[in-house]
Amino acid sequence: MAELSPITSSGLSGFPVAPGDIHAAAETIRGAVIETPCGYSRTLSNICGCDVWLKFENLQFTSSFKERGALNRLAALTREERARGVVAMSAGNHAQGVAYHARRLGIPATIVMPVGTPMVKIENTRHHGAEVMVTGATLEEAAAFARSHGEARGMIFVHPYDDPLVIAGQGTVGLEMLKAVPELDTLVVPIGGGGLISGIAIAAKSIKPSLRILGVEAWLYPSMYNAIHDGNLPARGDTLAEGIAVKSPGKITTEIVRRLVDDIALVNEAELERAVATLISIEKTVVEGAGAAGLAALMSDSTRFAGQKVGLVLSGGNIDTRLIASVLTRELAREGRLTQLSLDIPDRPGQLAAVATLLAEAGANIIEVSHQRTFSDLPAKATLLQLVIETRDSAHLDEVMARLGASGLSARCT
Repeated sequence: MAELSPITSSGLSGFPVAPGDIHAAAETIRGAVIETPCGYSRTLSNICGCDVWLKFENLQFTSSFKERGALNRLAALTREERARGVVAMSAGNHAQGVAYHARRLGIPATIVMPVGTPMVKIENTRHHGAEVMVTGATLEEAAAFARSHGEARGMIFVHPYDDPLVIAGQGTVGLEMLKAVPELDTLVVPIGGGGLISGIAIAAKSIKPSLRILGVEAWLYPSMYNAIHDGNLPARGDTLAEGIAVKSPGKITTEIVRRLVDDIALVNEAELERAVATLISIEKTVVEGAGAAGLAALMSDSTRFAGQKVGLVLSGGNIDTRLIASVLTRELAREGRLTQLSLDIPDRPGQLAAVATLLAEAGANIIEVSHQRTFSDLPAKATLLQLVIETRDSAHLDEVMARLGASGLSARCT
């Protein structure tokens, strides 16, 4: 993975966002947006071989950093512009930030959300008082509709990332992190359209030019990686990190990232799932896929961070409870703690009891049981027994499989 060019404090000029704009944004949003904790994680530090601090933006009222930029943009509207109302497009978190603060400020808001946006984000946006329109297969299609809809009604378009005031608002995350932990060596930040990492990069490198900034994208949506490296990796499919599933990053943000961000990592879906599950298990904090991207990058390649003081931005926590359950059970399966077995057994009394006794003696717990007599290639006097069992870890699972084999049972993981 190629390193991008390092930056010095003299390289912060020429952007439409200056460090002073970010400090001004901090004053604008003070008291209306939470200054979230930036806490040290002893356990994650031990796991990753570096000192890890977590910036808990999932604890904002709308569970996302997006409130910062949204409020900074809305606060700059004139009285006449506020009366006309605002329109925005969003996969969820920007929508909630705009809707919440628009209602606080008495500004009518319409939010356009692409088809496939998690229901929790749609309902929360409606709950904050905005008119919600779900249309467009992608964020880009939703954006095109939002612009035309807003222009026809004289509304002000509030871009989720490619706006200097929005970028300045997001940059306040960087100010807070270095205020809390000045000794940080590296910041790891999720990238969608690039607003968060652009603001953080300007803020952080104005304070500490030597600071390394690593961006993280999902493998399925490597848009900023492509833009910076002149790549052509495809952007497609359903990702757990829908909050950063952007096919076209911003023009302003791309130039800032090109000059200020040191590298961009790509993480796959299994790594994102593992990070979400790890944060729930260890930190007892709920994050969405995009919010866990930084930890996914850290855990997938911990050697590059060895001995460093690393700050991770947990950018959001809006995730469906059903999806959380799926992620957690899938992670249990990867760890060898939850396994589906298939066994061919004679179809006569006592066989299920014998298998259950054997598993109990091996210390395994049976979660689910089913028989399949019809749709299999087994003889008529046999049955396919399917079990979901719980074990302590993969080593314990190996012991259970060995005991089943020694007892003459043909068991296989499915």
